[in-house]
Amino acid sequence: MAHSERPVAILGLGIIGSIWARNLAADGITVRSWNRSPKPDAPGWCADAVEAVRGAQVVALVLSDGPVTSDILQRILPHLEPDAVVVQHATIGVDETRALGKAVQQRGLAYLDMPFTGSKPAAEARETVYFIGDDNGSFARVEQLYTRLSRARLAIGPVGSAAAIKLAMNLTIAASYQAMAESFTLAKAAGISPETYWQVLDLNIARSGLADLKRPKLDQQDWSPQFSIKHLHKDLSLAMQLAHSVNRQLPQTERLSASYAERLAAGDGDLDFAAMLRLIDPEAQ
Repeated sequence: MAHSERPVAILGLGIIGSIWARNLAADGITVRSWNRSPKPDAPGWCADAVEAVRGAQVVALVLSDGPVTSDILQRILPHLEPDAVVVQHATIGVDETRALGKAVQQRGLAYLDMPFTGSKPAAEARETVYFIGDDNGSFARVEQLYTRLSRARLAIGPVGSAAAIKLAMNLTIAASYQAMAESFTLAKAAGISPETYWQVLDLNIARSGLADLKRPKLDQQDWSPQFSIKHLHKDLSLAMQLAHSVNRQLPQTERLSASYAERLAAGDGDLDFAAMLRLIDPEAQ
């Protein structure tokens, strides 16, 4: 793939898709990009999604949710090359990704269920971690390309399994952060300085990569999005749908999802989910 002249199409130029497009273009990969709202400065910008996918060997879908992904996929499917690999990166439902896979595979094309973990800093540093749902060994055809963008590529199982593990992981992220935000707020209200709080956490078993990532945002009350409240709320809702389908209860997730809905109603949807601190700290800006 590294020496191929055929383009890689990236549909969806949000925080992550735009970074991947820039990184691949910097490597000399021919990129064709498209986004619902125009971003003409993006590498290989195309005004139309069909134009972006013509001749592409890899079509990466980095869109916001399942319905949007389905709509765009139906639009581009008739125009894909017979050997194209469609790679679905959005965090969507298990049933949704299986339905997309079926639509692609019925046309004789390859499909990968491939959500990822790692927010804006990880994408910029090429440290994204991909979860791979693969029915027929298609990942081998794109592995060299995705190695450029990531530090790990984990084979999870067939199509649908990667979507499931992604939802499970995002549930953990949301719950872990909320516990830390409440802990941080409680300590501050009890007269503990942020500096002391972090000093103690650094030596505590509760320290995590998430804590390290969100510490600057809590200290500076910087809510610029790495991973927005609206997107994590969507993922919590999808996790609860999956739980219902496999006959499991997620009581903490249900309550947390309601809290996220409250912040959405307050107009915080586009902020980083670190802004969930505002739910519990009256001094948070």
